[in-house]
Amino acid sequence: MSSQVEHTDVGAYALGLLEEADRRAFSAHLSGCPSCTAELAELSGTAAALVGIEPVEDEEDKGGDRAGEAPAQVIDLIRRKQAADRRARRRTFLLGAAAAVVLVGGGVTVGATISGGGAAPGGHHSAHGPAEEFYRQGKPIAGTGVSGVSGGLVLETKAWGTHAALELKGVRGPLECELVAVSKTGERRVVTGWAVPEKGYGVPGSPEPLYVHGGTAFSPGEIDRFEVSATGGGTLLTVDV
Repeated sequence: MSSQVEHTDVGAYALGLLEEADRRAFSAHLSGCPSCTAELAELSGTAAALVGIEPVEDEEDKGGDRAGEAPAQVIDLIRRKQAADRRARRRTFLLGAAAAVVLVGGGVTVGATISGGGAAPGGHHSAHGPAEEFYRQGKPIAGTGVSGVSGGLVLETKAWGTHAALELKGVRGPLECELVAVSKTGERRVVTGWAVPEKGYGVPGSPEPLYVHGGTAFSPGEIDRFEVSATGGGTLLTVDV
């Protein structure tokens, strides 16, 4: 292999796959190349994740020599991959290396992501779903229910119509329901639908309310009311707007 330095050799250098002459040449190159030095720092987590990974053995394989053969096959495959893709982008190369470990090893377990972390930086997980978040942040319009049913709606004007979030309590299942928008001319449009399990929502033993949301092409000015209807007949809640 030629000892000519390629910037894309940073991936092979991080994994220790360069031949000795190439390794020495690239090591000298690093002292005067800030970009390769920075890339090497970024790839250190990948190199650490791949070092020492071995196949997960089945009971029937214990005592055999597959565990000894697989790492050698992986290294050989990665070396040939590196030579063929010498001028490819470094990230493409490293993904290929990780894939080779999985394919040749027959299944491996890595306890962390390639970056060494868990959740993606900046990730956010809310304690509430989007329907509940929207409802809590708005100004609910209380509805009139039957047989202990209660709830309300939060409405939002959109260019395409109206966005609505519903809170519903006091219902037991099994039941299928729909939230229906009724216009001032009597036209009815289904906003969203759902199933109520036997334990129900907002009742003893299952105190959490149900939150759902959806949209209708009606503008708020066109709507007379919303109804929560049980499939097969019966209105559980009416919200006048």
